[in-house]
Amino acid sequence: MKTLRVGDKAPDFSVHDQDGKEVVLSTFKGKKVVLYFYPKDMTPGCTAEACNLRDNYKTLIKQGYVVLGVSTDSEKVHQKFIAKERLPFSLLADVDKKLHKLYHTWVEKSMYGRTYMGTARITFVISETGVIEDIIQKVDTKNHTNQILGNDKPSPIAGAKKTVAEKKAKPAPQSVSIKTALKKK
Repeated sequence: MKTLRVGDKAPDFSVHDQDGKEVVLSTFKGKKVVLYFYPKDMTPGCTAEACNLRDNYKTLIKQGYVVLGVSTDSEKVHQKFIAKERLPFSLLADVDKKLHKLYHTWVEKSMYGRTYMGTARITFVISETGVIEDIIQKVDTKNHTNQILGNDKPSPIAGAKKTVAEKKAKPAPQSVSIKTALKKK
């Protein structure tokens, strides 16, 4: 099985979104596309990822991106997820797994010693010309926008994680006047 690599032409597809509307990748020519695959609507990790993208959606739009989420959930389940989390982007219902197979995201997984087939959490960043310019295989669900934009350093992007140095840093001690300290005694 050939896997996709950075520099490959992104496989074109046609699949329905949450409203039953046909979405075709090639119609986004001239725009950058964030095509993110995730396991299941309304689960903790998938919700964190979707909400990080939602909270930074304006930044992504300003950078010229279109965001498309993909899971094997049905259109109806996607509608509930979008309504509950106020998601401003489309979710693609790949119930027959054709899109997953095109992008090699339907993989063998294991949990608690049991193996099963499921969705690999992977994001493909596709250029304006339809070429894969980045593949994010280790998605940080709470910091996904920074990964997409290639920001290695913390930024004011909503939901960005603090660096180790920021977590260890202690707040500066508050200065207390001698009079205030004496009054407290």
